[in-house]
Amino acid sequence: MLRSRAVIAACALTAGVLTLMATPAMAEPEFSGQSTTASVKPLPGMIQALQRDLGLSAEQAESRLLNEARLAGVETKIRKSLGGGYAGSWLSGPTSSTLTIATTDAASTSSVTGAGVQAKVVRHSLASLNAAKDALDKASATAAPKASPVWYVDVRTNSVVVQTSQPADAEAFIAASGADRGAVRVELSGETPQTYYDLRGGDAYYIGGARCSIGFPITRGTTQGFVSAGHCGSTGNSTSGYNQVAQGTFQGSSFPTNDYSWIATNSNWTAQPWVNQSGTNLQVTGSTVAVEGASICRSGSTTGWHCGTVQQRNTSVTYSQGTVYEVTRTNVCAEPGDSGGSFISGSQAQGVTSGGSGNCSSGGTTYFQPVNEILSVYGLTLKTSGGTPPPTGCTGYQQTVTGSLSSGASAYQPGGSYYNSTVSGTHRACLDGPNGTDFDLYLEKWNGSAWATVASATTANPDETLTYSGTSGYYRYRVHAYSGSGSYSLGYTKP
Repeated sequence: MLRSRAVIAACALTAGVLTLMATPAMAEPEFSGQSTTASVKPLPGMIQALQRDLGLSAEQAESRLLNEARLAGVETKIRKSLGGGYAGSWLSGPTSSTLTIATTDAASTSSVTGAGVQAKVVRHSLASLNAAKDALDKASATAAPKASPVWYVDVRTNSVVVQTSQPADAEAFIAASGADRGAVRVELSGETPQTYYDLRGGDAYYIGGARCSIGFPITRGTTQGFVSAGHCGSTGNSTSGYNQVAQGTFQGSSFPTNDYSWIATNSNWTAQPWVNQSGTNLQVTGSTVAVEGASICRSGSTTGWHCGTVQQRNTSVTYSQGTVYEVTRTNVCAEPGDSGGSFISGSQAQGVTSGGSGNCSSGGTTYFQPVNEILSVYGLTLKTSGGTPPPTGCTGYQQTVTGSLSSGASAYQPGGSYYNSTVSGTHRACLDGPNGTDFDLYLEKWNGSAWATVASATTANPDETLTYSGTSGYYRYRVHAYSGSGSYSLGYTKP
């Protein structure tokens, strides 16, 4: 949907293209000692890439992946056992055969050392190094050092490194921050970083003074870009990103009859296999078409994330500009500015937002242009995360949901919301996380003013189960990626 004040005044609550020339497209109020050995199956090309970039043989590359998977679980358990004495860890050797664990507690070294694992006693804990870096971060918010563009925690040297081309500038920066000087070292560097930006479904982009939403990132040979709605722009129009940085150019556009386009972006932008799901990155794994009745969700830069169901495929809809054929009709809401944004079912891309009626306060009907036709017409390749399905090790539960998390992130299920248990009884859940990670599971209950954790499963493994007997009320699950990233599956049964 385009955002333009001049058109807002003329919008009508009738079926219309989701620019500000027409209003398109919801519901209960929101409540604010054992190693893990992963089965490593490298993605196509991974072994070759490791050989090329790390100078390894094929055997060394395979051994490296196996060692990294095995030692990941070992590291997680040791890290948790060391608590505040933990000072970081790192792998070394061409095949990652050695894991070094740093600790401030000399007495703990005997419990750390084992097959392929060695301990190193250091002065600063990881917590204290992080505190020193946090001080630098806060100081940079008001006076970013131009000659010291990079600083980081370096666990190998047990210090915070400030890279700079001007040591005096760096010293002044460190002194002003109040960071522990004994934990910080200055390193001479001529590095001058520049920014790069991710293309993500649902994020805003601009065409002059109007706004639309990215549908799905794509590639065409070595060119990167994204698909969107045709009514958002004409071939040759320039675009800027959500941050108003120059982005790309419309390479093709068709509207009406169709409502699709594709935009090639410049080298500052990288196509990612993601859709913006309320601020988190939902992985896109393919574009299998969802049938009538299937659940479907939409991401757009005006109203964010909303869901509903597929009503009818092969629909013709007439806007004031003309008729668009073979779109899909849904009961998902949308509003001006959402045009071009992603429609997705599970992890499967479905299409780009075209138009509709209603809004996200009272509900509405929205139509989308199927994505597979766009890919076919322009010879584009959908950017996906490799098509690897989420784990499916949890069976026999009433409901199963899936998702993907980056290390340190959390997601709430089901669907970023909660469920209502009308009777007392037992809640059961099973989390199946990706191999080589540590995913944790929490069950939370609404106490009338806040969410409170009533049960948890937090082993050092990717898989968790929990059981809780509780009274009626509102419940939700929080899935947390303690370490590692990837797709997960959550099965749950309520009373």
